[in-house]
Amino acid sequence: MNSKSDLRIGIAGLGAIGQQVARALDQGVPGCRLVAASARNQDKAASFLSTLDSKVALVKVEQLADYADIVVECAPAELLPAILKPVIGAGKKAVVLSIGALLEHMDLVDRCRETGAQIMVPTGALIGLDAVSAAAEGTIHSVRMISRKPPKGLQGAPFLVENNIDISDLKEPLTLYEGSARGAAKGFPANLNVAIALSLAGIGPDRTELQVWADPRVTRNTHTIEVDSDSASFTMTIENIPSENPKTGRITAKSVIALLRKMSAPLRVGT
Repeated sequence: MNSKSDLRIGIAGLGAIGQQVARALDQGVPGCRLVAASARNQDKAASFLSTLDSKVALVKVEQLADYADIVVECAPAELLPAILKPVIGAGKKAVVLSIGALLEHMDLVDRCRETGAQIMVPTGALIGLDAVSAAAEGTIHSVRMISRKPPKGLQGAPFLVENNIDISDLKEPLTLYEGSARGAAKGFPANLNVAIALSLAGIGPDRTELQVWADPRVTRNTHTIEVDSDSASFTMTIENIPSENPKTGRITAKSVIALLRKMSAPLRVGT
């Protein structure tokens, strides 16, 4: 049952992730209520929203902040500034999944300091961000991440297009990229937001090392992180089952839902 004290949630983008988040909120997340959504394809969005029990306003992206206390961004990376600016200007909160795009717009973080707004990045498809954040309170010596994805989850990435790399009929694992997380954000904007989240939790996008593989032998998006610090050294691996969108794991939407659930929970576990 909805309460007047519930946090009002708006969703920007109703693709695979946005729809999963919307369904979960519609089914009930204590302390939260879905009130608004925006999408490029208005007809398709309206059709989807009609299947929900919640009464959800379909509005323009710049209007979400008028309806919601928290706006969840589940949209293409290039739309991030348009989504965030009204939210930040209103001093509200935003949950951001296109974290790689944020590197090009860090002025938005500065603007949050002025308005009292907050940008929240869910754990998403990566484990261990709590441990990395804790280690960053001391000294982290190095962070390395190795990502392996099925080729179809990487097809169309700007890095492949710019370098004329064809992975459509790949038979063996192929190293596509080795370098900084910042470089990966530009080359794989829809594929490696996890690397940017890792870098911002730790030692930054320029010092965080990344290796990207297209691997026809794997069926899951696999990430291994290796961290060496003055408080702990640890290695962690996660294998994410792809969602309807092969670029994104199923756990990404569930991570957003878990974050929203924590907002009003009487007990919060994790940093």
